[in-house]
Amino acid sequence: MSNLTIGLLMFGGALLLIGLRMPVGVAMLLVGGLGYAGISGWDRLFATLNTMTFSRFSSYTLSVIPLFLLMGDFATKGGMNRALFRCARAWMGHWRGGLAVASIGGCAAFGAICGSSLATAATMSQVALPEMRRHGYSPALATGTLAAGGTLGILIPPSVILVIYAIYTEMSIGQLFIAAVIPGLIATAGYMLVVNIYTRMHPESAPPAARLPFGERLRATGEVWPVVLVFLIVVTGIYDGWFSATEGAAIGAAATCILAVLLGGMRWQGLKESLLSTAETTGLIFIVLLGAELFSAGLALSHLPSEVSSFVAGLPVSPTVILFAILIVYFILGCFMESMAMVLLTLPIFVPLMLGLDFGLDRTQTLVWFGILVLMSVEVGMISPPFGMNLFVINAMAKDVPMGETYRGVMGFVVSDAIRIAILALLPALSLWLPGLW
Repeated sequence: MSNLTIGLLMFGGALLLIGLRMPVGVAMLLVGGLGYAGISGWDRLFATLNTMTFSRFSSYTLSVIPLFLLMGDFATKGGMNRALFRCARAWMGHWRGGLAVASIGGCAAFGAICGSSLATAATMSQVALPEMRRHGYSPALATGTLAAGGTLGILIPPSVILVIYAIYTEMSIGQLFIAAVIPGLIATAGYMLVVNIYTRMHPESAPPAARLPFGERLRATGEVWPVVLVFLIVVTGIYDGWFSATEGAAIGAAATCILAVLLGGMRWQGLKESLLSTAETTGLIFIVLLGAELFSAGLALSHLPSEVSSFVAGLPVSPTVILFAILIVYFILGCFMESMAMVLLTLPIFVPLMLGLDFGLDRTQTLVWFGILVLMSVEVGMISPPFGMNLFVINAMAKDVPMGETYRGVMGFVVSDAIRIAILALLPALSLWLPGLW
């Protein structure tokens, strides 16, 4: 059996096992190990695992992941999600579909200190879902809005997926964070537009709410200064070089912890719960990263990525057509795969392919632009029926809402995502303008 055939079997086998709901890290570790041993032998595999495990888990750069996760947990325990929703509701609640618009605004703001789509969807739903249901919002609009709004948690920096992409491609985390700002604002505006269109077509789905007095709006705005402060310090500090990404994450986690204790009333029990939750999530992510590294090493030995890159680059089509084909693959995979698995499974194939195509950009610009496109494609996968993870999170919290209603409510947001991805694929400057200013 040729090495290339082994590479193809590895890719197909990983997809099959993940599709059968084997844990992602275990599936990639198993398939990667078998493929590596099939090419280089079992002795080489065990020797590689011996060094790979230590080198991966002792990486200083990886410590940024648990710190950003911890920052999001502290923000939740400190009630910052409630403050953000109250502020957004104070200013937007009287608009057409105002509570849904406020939920999207709250999700975007919470994403600035969270970095996780599932965490954003779950925490904001605890506050916003009862409010929308109490005011008579339709189940489809309420659950669809929160499922889509949750995806802003991985698009608005800091983002765990962007951190992993930066580590894999050896890119600057700060550069990727700043590149995601404009796409994140476009996504937020697009989702708000979807709510406006939906409520114009179905006025009964979102009864109007009362306009709050100006003084109450100012008070609600004053409650969100901790979120703004933490976001500005972390993102600006990382990008301007005041401190490294890991140091910035540590500063952000410490600041959020202090604010959660002083302003949100977090106590010892909340601190313990945050630490345990972060440890569990970090362990899961690190197992996936180890499996992905062994899987990538096996694919590299098979020469599958280079063969695919050479074949696709020689096709008589423009690089833009190839890019859209890659994005369509992401959309299809996102319908049944978890986001991190999708990223780590495909980067060994798609990154060399993108670098081999001529888009009129240098290597750094290509990787930054492609990273944002990957991030947005992952975001679509989180809300794509039938298996988008955010859909199940929201539906589990709204037990009386049929899954079909959530599917129906989210479709307008999926269309918005598709349009936005197409625009950003055709206009790389929207992702590259802000990084180019520094």
